[in-house]
Amino acid sequence: MNNHEKPASPVQIDPSFAGPLFMLSAAMLFTLLNLFIKLLGPAFSVWHIGFFRFFGGLIVLLAIFGRRRNPFKGNSTRLLLIRGCVGSIAFISLITAIRMLPLSTALVIFYSFPAFSAVFSFIIFGERISRVQIACIAAVVMGIGIIFDFRLAGGLIGQTAALVGSVFAGLTVTLIRSLRENNGPVIIYLYFCTMGAIVTFPMFIMNPVFPSTAAEWVMIFGIIFSSVTAQLLMNQGFFYCRGWEGGVFMSSEVIFTACIGIIFLGDPASLRFWTGGSIVFASIVALNRLKSNGQASIRNG
Repeated sequence: MNNHEKPASPVQIDPSFAGPLFMLSAAMLFTLLNLFIKLLGPAFSVWHIGFFRFFGGLIVLLAIFGRRRNPFKGNSTRLLLIRGCVGSIAFISLITAIRMLPLSTALVIFYSFPAFSAVFSFIIFGERISRVQIACIAAVVMGIGIIFDFRLAGGLIGQTAALVGSVFAGLTVTLIRSLRENNGPVIIYLYFCTMGAIVTFPMFIMNPVFPSTAAEWVMIFGIIFSSVTAQLLMNQGFFYCRGWEGGVFMSSEVIFTACIGIIFLGDPASLRFWTGGSIVFASIVALNRLKSNGQASIRNG
């Protein structure tokens, strides 16, 4: 199937299972991406990290999918370009927040984006959200806050960057949900990488920095391949769920991040972790049950 062809209907996959599966898999890989970004040395600025991710992802996609056809041929090209720009702003803002703030603080603020996605879905597409679904979003944000003890450490600039990233991430996932109806996950990410490389290249070339040690090379390649795989999985997941729903599922990244701290960094498995993690997990399960029951009602109606 060409990237620009409308995907076939997933008649053999239960959407209530496929959506969370793709999103949870993406969240695991985005957790790894965040770890690489945090561990990369201070010589690499936000623009260096962004350029390596975007340009590296572009090369990988072209090498795999661009050998026999035009990989840029898709539907709604203008919307693909807009999504690429909006997503680039979200990622650059998140990197800025991660580099300036404790990772927990950056994620607490950033993962309010399902709420922004719900607002954008209503404004742009007229999608309505029930009170129970709003409660699920609120519970996720509260659970994340409990995990990290509601501490918003760091400076105002970093916190503002995290909030800007959250707003643009909410808009991004809303646009992906629309684009996914007529485009494959590859072309959506290809335009994202292309626009991101264009945005970050001027700042990168003004002060180019390249990996000088084996560890830095491992982290750069880790950033490229974890982001490519995670983004493709997430884009595919939006075929089965709305933007804000995907955002709620993706919030499991916070639990995975906390687990990495407990397992590899010696962080204590505190009561906050179990309480907040349980609230986030219960909200995800409740949302998935609502989605599954709603689809069953449609089929039986």
